Amino acid sequence: MDTAPIDTAPIDTAPSTQHPMNHLEEPPMSHAATTLDLLDRSRESLTSGYAASAASARYLAASLAALRAGAAIVAARAATHPGAGLAARGNGPHDVWALTARVAPELTEWAQRFAASTGQRVGVETGLVRVSAREADDLLRDAETFVDLAARRLGVPGVQRPQRLVPVRSA
Repeated sequence: MDTAPIDTAPIDTAPSTQHPMNHLEEPPMSHAATTLDLLDRSRESLTSGYAASAASARYLAASLAALRAGAAIVAARAATHPGAGLAARGNGPHDVWALTARVAPELTEWAQRFAASTGQRVGVETGLVRVSAREADDLLRDAETFVDLAARRLGVPGVQRPQRLVPVRSA
């Protein structure tokens, strides 16, 4: 009975750069793509806020919309003005509203408005604070104005949103 010779060459177990599975990682998003994604998600949060029937859900959606728009401003300005964002002071403030005021001083009043609502937002998230429909609607309108303002500042066309508020209950 003939037997084939056994191959005793060492087996290469190192990952091959030619393997098709090595190319599944997505490239990191560019600053422009990140900024646009944040603005899109901000607009989605506004839509969720308009559709929310609970004041707390509307308030949280509005807060998230503003936060994402502020993050878009920070991302865009940090990309176009190196040293203006997080890297400017190393371990400096990482609060979006402090960073927004730093990289876009013209938006300082808006940043202060939303920073002031941060504590209440945390209370609403934990269920320790109840907001009225009026408070939720006011924050939603302010967030919508801020999102539109951020988009204009970044040169992104506005989006017409024929929104109608869903009746809300204060819970």
